[in-house]
Amino acid sequence: MPTYRVDKAEALRYLGYAGQKTDDLLDERIDELIAACERDSAPAFVYRIFPVDASSGAIRLVGSSLVLEGSAIYEHLREARSCAVMAVTLGLANERATLRMKAKSALDAAVFGAAGSSLVECAADACEAAIVAEAAQRGLHTNWRFSPGYGDLPLDVQPAIVRTLEADKKLGMTATDSNLLIPVKSVTAFVGLFDELREHTKRSCAGCACASHCSLRKAGTPCYR
Repeated sequence: MPTYRVDKAEALRYLGYAGQKTDDLLDERIDELIAACERDSAPAFVYRIFPVDASSGAIRLVGSSLVLEGSAIYEHLREARSCAVMAVTLGLANERATLRMKAKSALDAAVFGAAGSSLVECAADACEAAIVAEAAQRGLHTNWRFSPGYGDLPLDVQPAIVRTLEADKKLGMTATDSNLLIPVKSVTAFVGLFDELREHTKRSCAGCACASHCSLRKAGTPCYR
């Protein structure tokens, strides 16, 4: 199982930290809240891979009800053979802990929330690494994950993602009437699978968000070879 850890520097960036001095007491409290976030979270993910049909000017994922509208997602996937649809969450335990924090301290809740944002990104990196590994087994290459709300891909695709992945049953994830996700610390995204390595795809493990979770890298056969 992957190991999920909060990146403290990333969590501080979510809080707007830009090198300001913090005293020992505040720094200790931040560490305590990061530990609490890791303890009160159950990171998990699910994904499925579908063939891509781009012939209609939109992206249709064959075998699902998903039709992705917008020029940005079309450009992201138009040359893809397949697309991985992914959903990631920290779980309802994190949601409940967040509500308790908000009732006690706005500052604690803000730090706890920033830690959660870092942790869910870590879990999303692990999911993406699993997709990259499966793509490599198929002799395919991937691009990066593209989430609803990026570019002109609307949030109203969220309920269809949840249904397609059965993320409600598997992860306890739901989409609200306003197309937001619950638990709040949840991510959905699309990753394209391609026959050829795209020119703008990373050709090094250095700086790759998936590196710490990548089975290909550990085996000495990274995805860009």
